[in-house]
Amino acid sequence: MSAADRRFQPLGGRTVYEGKIVSLHVERFRFPDGEEVEREIVRHQGAVGVLAHDDHDLYLVRQPREAIGDPDFLEIPAGRLDVEGEEPIEAARRELAEEIGKAADTWEALAEFVSSVGVMDETVHVFHATGLRDEQAEADHNERIEIVRWPLDDLDGAIAATRDAKTLVALLWLASGRGARQ
Repeated sequence: MSAADRRFQPLGGRTVYEGKIVSLHVERFRFPDGEEVEREIVRHQGAVGVLAHDDHDLYLVRQPREAIGDPDFLEIPAGRLDVEGEEPIEAARRELAEEIGKAADTWEALAEFVSSVGVMDETVHVFHATGLRDEQAEADHNERIEIVRWPLDDLDGAIAATRDAKTLVALLWLASGRGARQ
């Protein structure tokens, strides 16, 4: 099948649910051969994740993730792109301060990926932050976060301890040696 056969034309749709974090849409599409399909699509503003470390430790967080029934989920500091007009790098800086009380002198964009392309349009922007220093910011009132300092020399252990996609993207990038130049 050629790329031309896979092109589609949006035909419109309807919003089924509009929430604070996501909305659910049922949308129709037409392909070049005339076939029309209906898709349920979750719309999301997007998110950021921050791979933050100093010379000795990774800075991770543990927090409850009710959607998967895990009260102690291990991941990199992260958050939604929920401030109007805020660029992903600015959201990453904000989240780093809110979640672990740190700022960073050096920032590098690592990856941009779609988290679950079959049903959702969420794009996650992952950044590498080094040159850490203390910086306080007011955390969201409903977050229950434990800051975890994970030894940098146990990167394989951190990889084994998480099931989070953005965290795995970040940690595997670091394990590949690409973060060695920092």
